[in-house]
Amino acid sequence: MSEAHAPLVAALADDALIYAQRLGEWISRAPQIEEDMALGNIGLDLLGRARSLYGLLGSLDGTGRGEDDYAYWRDEREFRHVHLVEQPRHDFGFEIVRLLLVSSLDVERCAALASSADVELAGVASKAVTESRYHRDHARLWALRLGDGTDESHRRMVAALERVAPYVAELFEDTAVEVAAVDAGVGVLPSTLRAGVLGFVEDVLAEATLEGVPSSRRRSRGGREGLHSEACGYLLAEMQHLARSHPGATW
Repeated sequence: MSEAHAPLVAALADDALIYAQRLGEWISRAPQIEEDMALGNIGLDLLGRARSLYGLLGSLDGTGRGEDDYAYWRDEREFRHVHLVEQPRHDFGFEIVRLLLVSSLDVERCAALASSADVELAGVASKAVTESRYHRDHARLWALRLGDGTDESHRRMVAALERVAPYVAELFEDTAVEVAAVDAGVGVLPSTLRAGVLGFVEDVLAEATLEGVPSSRRRSRGGREGLHSEACGYLLAEMQHLARSHPGATW
């Protein structure tokens, strides 16, 4: 029988998987070889988290599916991640701002989920808190370096904040997915995390001589309902191509 919080687990797993895919695109493209490795390792942390969550999801949603089924054999409308994680790779400043936001949210959300009534979810969240703190610190150090660096790096960080702005509100939207999980005593409402997350981010940006995340007349919505931007289709086509071209293959 499907558990009420299965959609939440799917959403968290999809957030991690899709962002891991984006971070992997920086390998050989980051400003220095150490950063190739750093972003790659952060992506691997997220991939490991996604695998654990998909394993849990297979028992919660009553399908018995495995991680490959969820990653490779679902279509775009079946994914439940937020829009920010699927956006195409831009310059390095954009990635640092995105990582700062995503990891700051992960720290707060996973800390709350570590006391979840679902023991397996709590276990995954407890491990993720430690990883996410490292991810957040890595983003913080780069934000300080770039924001308070050269005129050019500062300009690019300002542009990155403007590019990210339309996707921030969705991160803290209380959708039916989160509400159902909270009603079941398992989840946490994103709106309750907003002050802590944005407070940390704003402090980092102020220290980096940046004015903060600007307001935006545009805003993304619908990711938790399977409504995605054009970028998602291209990302999934690349990620799923090999598995779908050779179904059943093993290596």
